[in-house]
Amino acid sequence: MIVFRDPADVPADFGPSVVAIGKFDGVHAGHRVLLERARVDAAAGAKVVAVTFDRNPLALLRPELCPASLIGATQKIQLLAETGIDATLLLRFDEALASLTPREFVERILVAALGARTVLVGGDFRFGRGGSGNPDVLRELGDELGFRVDVVDDVRSIDADRRVSSTWIRELLGEGDVATAGKLLGRAHSVWGEVVHGLRRGRELGFPTANLSTELEGFIPADGVYAGWLIDEGSSDGLRPGIRYPAAISVGTNPTFDDVEQRQVEAYVLDETDLDLYGHRVEVQFVARVRGMVAFEGVDALVGQMERDVAQVRSLLP
Repeated sequence: MIVFRDPADVPADFGPSVVAIGKFDGVHAGHRVLLERARVDAAAGAKVVAVTFDRNPLALLRPELCPASLIGATQKIQLLAETGIDATLLLRFDEALASLTPREFVERILVAALGARTVLVGGDFRFGRGGSGNPDVLRELGDELGFRVDVVDDVRSIDADRRVSSTWIRELLGEGDVATAGKLLGRAHSVWGEVVHGLRRGRELGFPTANLSTELEGFIPADGVYAGWLIDEGSSDGLRPGIRYPAAISVGTNPTFDDVEQRQVEAYVLDETDLDLYGHRVEVQFVARVRGMVAFEGVDALVGQMERDVAQVRSLLP
């Protein structure tokens, strides 16, 4: 997949294209339906392009209302690449982009840069200065400028009678329900970042952990212990598949010792005591929650619980 970061980066002969536009936060099941529809529409020879943003537009427009993102920009690019599309245009959402009128957005990005033949959006799509553009405005511009607009219906959970959305997934992760969140995402939820030095307490207790930097990408689920996987990406950009290890994952501030100021994500790779991951970029995937985070009365009680946690993690992973 080609990644463009500015419309000017797109070659003049790139089009025609079928374009799917959205925030794509999480690249969840609903987003994947939109992208799969774009691939079908492009079967006659057009390229499939996702147009998205480097941040939630609310981070600039209404920061007090902006929710935490499910994924970061690096994760978004990787997940979009896995859908099989041809290219992603990752726009920097700044004042200049926010000030474009709906017509300017369409003419400069969809028509001039991408040669859009078909544009797919969700029903709640808004674009242009002040959010003044909607699917109806996009259709009017498409009729004038030569592209078709398809509004793709929401994907809904029949059991919950609720549309699949980043908001719902964020709620589930906030409750620690990573299993249900994973079903809506179509994959295990994950965070991605660099392994850094910690207090080395896990090693002292017999469970050495890979501690992720607090400057990580991805929404951190509720405090607790989880079964999951640690993937050592290997390459500096994090886009090359790496080695996958089964892991017991801890999220929280270590209440037994009460000496960690910020929430941490740390992963104990099962049966590995000499694994050196310092400085590596890794992905930590959350498969199932084992328990909440509690303070124990002494080291022996903590170690005993950790042994039980590891046994349960083994039973939960394939």
